[in-house]
Amino acid sequence: MTYWNGGWAWMTLMPLLWIALIGLVVWAVVRLTQHSAGRHDATDPRKTPRETPEEILDRRFASGEIDADTYSEARKRLAAHRPGPGDRG
Repeated sequence: MTYWNGGWAWMTLMPLLWIALIGLVVWAVVRLTQHSAGRHDATDPRKTPRETPEEILDRRFASGEIDADTYSEARKRLAAHRPGPGDRG
């Protein structure tokens, strides 16, 4: 039997296309699972957002680590030391 109209080219190209397709599916699954982990991935510090001082204070107050008086005083101090919109160094 003879291969005409490029039949031999398709026979060699099809396995490469399947490998590329499977590779694309694997890449997409890995990419989607990494995206769903998102912020909760503590292994890479560049991906974890930094808490602001106010957020840390709010979290400590909410967990009962500090009382209301300490919370209020710390909030006042943070507000006093927070640079204004025109204060850029």
